[in-house]
Amino acid sequence: MEIMQIVGLGIVAAVLAVTIRHNKPEMAMLLSMATGIILFMLVLGKIGSVIDVLRDLASRANLNMVYLGTILKIVAIAYIADFGAQICRDAGEGAVASKIEFAAKVLILVLAVPIMIAVLQSLLKLVP
Repeated sequence: MEIMQIVGLGIVAAVLAVTIRHNKPEMAMLLSMATGIILFMLVLGKIGSVIDVLRDLASRANLNMVYLGTILKIVAIAYIADFGAQICRDAGEGAVASKIEFAAKVLILVLAVPIMIAVLQSLLKLVP
């Protein structure tokens, strides 16, 4: 099971980071960041598989691929912003983490506007 490897790596990195943090806090932060990136890379292939399945379903349903692409961008922004914000919080920079989250929300809103307009136009066509 991959989850056992992921959790094991996370626990080992956390114990090392706690141990190192007393003497070299900057190294502990770098270890934490490196572990996060490694874990992200481990699951990146799985994300690709999910995207392929969603593309297949969208093509079968005759959905506009632009909308699927936009939704995938929104999900990517959410995950990347959360990852960055967590790293900032780990480094003790809660204010920067909040700004990252705010920027992500604005970007998501900007990307979502065309989808909301399309849904509203579809609804207006149904209402006489």
